[in-house]
Amino acid sequence: MDNLFFSLAEEIRKCTACPLWKSRTLAVPGEGIFNKQISDKQIKLFFIGEAPGEEENRQGLPFIGRSGKFLDEMLKIAGVERKDVFITGAVKCHPPKNRNPTAKELKICKELWLDNQINIIQPKLIVILGKVALKSLLDGEISNKEKINESHGTIITKNKQKYFITYHPAAGMRFPKIKKSMIEDFKKLKKFVN
Repeated sequence: MDNLFFSLAEEIRKCTACPLWKSRTLAVPGEGIFNKQISDKQIKLFFIGEAPGEEENRQGLPFIGRSGKFLDEMLKIAGVERKDVFITGAVKCHPPKNRNPTAKELKICKELWLDNQINIIQPKLIVILGKVALKSLLDGEISNKEKINESHGTIITKNKQKYFITYHPAAGMRFPKIKKSMIEDFKKLKKFVN
């Protein structure tokens, strides 16, 4: 698994399949649990956010800015450590001016990279962080802001894969009501993990 994953990460770093590569400093393949052996009894959690921000773009690592610190707080609530999960984005390159990735960018990145990462790790649960990740993974099932308000804190199964839906950490930092909802969501996630 390790060799497959590391070669995939190298391919992601060199990707030029969509226009996002032109504005990136570093691609962000993701990081986490893939680099250590885990038993079948351990739950494999796979977190998917939106896209790398400016700090992630500089360092090539996911969720290391302010949103990352907030995500770390939420992980503590769920009773899991960052080193024990895998974290990535729906796209691997920082979109210019922090705009949302386009539908075409999401599709290309999902088909080339995200689906392969999921197939290699075979997570027991994918945690969807926000509406962009939701659109990338469950478009047609649940795909807009209103739907995330209705479905956060729930688990959906599609093609034998379980997905846990919650808000993006950046939204949780900005809006007290969403932060409160995220805290409740991550308490539910803790029950699932245990």
